[in-house]
Amino acid sequence: MSEQTPPRRAGAQRAEQGRRAPHGWPHALAAVLASLAAMAVVAGLGLWAAGAADLPGGAFPSVVAAVVVMAVGGSVGLSGDAGMIAETDAGLSVLPLSVSLVGALVVAAGFLRPLRHRAVADVRELAGWAARIAVLWVLLLTGLGLLARHRFAIALGDGPAGEIGDLLDSSPEVGFKTDVPLTLVFGLLWLAGVLVVALSVSRGAPLPARLLRFHESVRPAAYAMVFLLLSYAALGLAAGLVVAATRGHAAETFAVLLLGLPNLVWLAFTLGLGASWEGRVDGPFGLPMPRVLDEVLRTPADSTLSLRTLAEHDGRVWWLLVVAAVLVVTAAFLMAARSPARMRAWQHAVHMAVALALTVLAVCLLAGVSAHYGLSLLGIGDLGGGLSGLVELRPHLWKALLLAVAWGLISGFLGGVLARRVHRRGEMRPGA
Repeated sequence: MSEQTPPRRAGAQRAEQGRRAPHGWPHALAAVLASLAAMAVVAGLGLWAAGAADLPGGAFPSVVAAVVVMAVGGSVGLSGDAGMIAETDAGLSVLPLSVSLVGALVVAAGFLRPLRHRAVADVRELAGWAARIAVLWVLLLTGLGLLARHRFAIALGDGPAGEIGDLLDSSPEVGFKTDVPLTLVFGLLWLAGVLVVALSVSRGAPLPARLLRFHESVRPAAYAMVFLLLSYAALGLAAGLVVAATRGHAAETFAVLLLGLPNLVWLAFTLGLGASWEGRVDGPFGLPMPRVLDEVLRTPADSTLSLRTLAEHDGRVWWLLVVAAVLVVTAAFLMAARSPARMRAWQHAVHMAVALALTVLAVCLLAGVSAHYGLSLLGIGDLGGGLSGLVELRPHLWKALLLAVAWGLISGFLGGVLARRVHRRGEMRPGA
């Protein structure tokens, strides 16, 4: 017979599809390895710039592994031990978002690459491809979690704390250790979120047929939010490079850029919208932050961080409001320009409000900081040795979300009006 039977034709189509869009284990391994390697390089360079390469006991690889684990939402617990007559207490909750962002971009690119130039993908195909990445992700993340553990001895110095420690032969130690099961749970949630966002943003990635109805409303808004966050990161990177080149302290500046750039610029994004945060910095430890933030937060009690309180120390912070207005309206315009022409301005306003609220919610959940460390001997804490510290930063969440909705409604409507002058999908050109 010259014509193939339907089963044979379907088999040939599946074989051709497999050649066009490889989803094999080698491709999954390459995507996962590339992502974790990129995160390890960024974390290693940032820690090296911060001086962590000189940590005792060959701790540097373990610290790098711990930072990568924390970057994907993993749980790294701090512990202390100072003998029977002393107590230590420590805790740390912070995401190094520079490392997280690099890893997310690399694994998203690896996930999307085999799916290019396709209109529709079967649910089983997408699930199988994501499952391969997830399995390898779990295996490699387990190895990193086992590597991320170490203990350090703390020098008490020459003050009263050192004298008591020598007298009672008490040598305090602090260490860190990964909670591997909890890390795998949060690591998988992080990976799932990245893959969902990647599918939501990419125009060229296929969707299952039953999800195509969300293509017109979700993808333009998701693209606009990613553009907004990456724009802030790019502006922050440019500003950081200028500071490193002109004001000295280049190593410290690069440490901040490589470990916590999005922590700062996305915080600035919410402040520019009018949101406020609450926190405190106490002791020798602090946040990798501009001096003005440290001045506002280094108080005996909790302080409010907002444009108003920052402006009391440096009036230039009002430019954050201008930057937020320009970038949010630009993002709204891009969303409207990528949406079908039949959508009305009020629909763009609703889509932008929902998208901006979800984005601000994510930033508030990811950019918070909680870190503390304390040492006491015979019930007497911090005997002049500077061995205790507290760093906290938490958002006023509901205020931030309400402001995001308001900004989204206004900017979305304005972006929809501005985009009417742009030819968009579903619009007929004159004479066509």
